[in-house]
Amino acid sequence: MRLVIQDTYDDVSLWAAKYVKRRILDFNPSQDKFFTLGLPTGNTPIGMYRKLVEFFKDGSLSFKYVKTFNMDEYVDRISFMWNNFFKHIDIDPQNAHILDGNAKDLIAECNAFEEKITAAGGIRLFIGGIGPDGHIAFNEPGSSLVSRTRVKSLAQETILANARFFDNDLSQVPTQALTVGVGTVMDADEVMILITGAHKAFALHKAIEEGVSHMWTVSAFQQHPRTIFLCDEPATNELRVRTVKYFKGLMELHNKMLEEAT
Repeated sequence: MRLVIQDTYDDVSLWAAKYVKRRILDFNPSQDKFFTLGLPTGNTPIGMYRKLVEFFKDGSLSFKYVKTFNMDEYVDRISFMWNNFFKHIDIDPQNAHILDGNAKDLIAECNAFEEKITAAGGIRLFIGGIGPDGHIAFNEPGSSLVSRTRVKSLAQETILANARFFDNDLSQVPTQALTVGVGTVMDADEVMILITGAHKAFALHKAIEEGVSHMWTVSAFQQHPRTIFLCDEPATNELRVRTVKYFKGLMELHNKMLEEAT
C-alpha cells in the first residue's frame, strides 16, 4: 500500500493523470493487446480527466487501444463520462463500458458486465473515489468485501445526498443502483483511490490507519498488493503526524513511478 500526498486537488489530478499515462504507455497497447481501465464518476476525477484530455490533444497519449469499465450506474453516468472525457479523446465507443440501469434484466446486466471484464483480460488499473463514509462505488457501509457487480439498495444518506439531481424531490430519487463490487475492484492488477478535501479526512484515516472493516469498504484495499491512495493535504487532517511524515518521506520514490521505464 502506498499513500501519495499532494498539496492541492489540482496536484492530485495531475499526478493521477500522469500515472495513468505512464501505465498505458508502459503497457504499449495494440490491436491485439488492449489496456483495461476502471473509471469512476463524481467530482473528484474531473480534474484527472481534463489532464488526460490534454495529453491526448498534445499527442502524447492515445486511447485507441484502451477499454474502460465504469464503476457504477446512476443518474446521467453515460452523459457525464462522454461530456467530461470520452468525447474529447479517441476511444472507440464500443470499448467504453457503462452499466445500463434501464436493462430489462438488471441481474443479467450485472453478470454480463463481469463477463465483459473477464473477456477483456481483467482490469489493469482500477481508479476509484470514495464518499465521506468510506464507500467506494455504491459499496456502502456494511457491503460485503468480496461482492461482485450487482443491484444495490442505497442508504438513506446516499439518497439524501443525491436529491440535488432531482430538484431536491426525494420521491424522485432512485433507491437502487448498479455497481461493481469490492471484489470486482480487488481483482484488478492495480487500484488507485482518489481522496480529496477535508470532508474525506476521517474516511482516509479509517482506510489506512485502522483495520479492514466492511463498515468502511475502502479499507479493503489495504489488502491489495498494489494500491495507491492518492490524496491532497486537506484529506490528511485526521491522520497521525508520523503517518504523514513517513509517506511524505517516500515522495521521491513515488514520483519515480511517473518516469519512463528504462
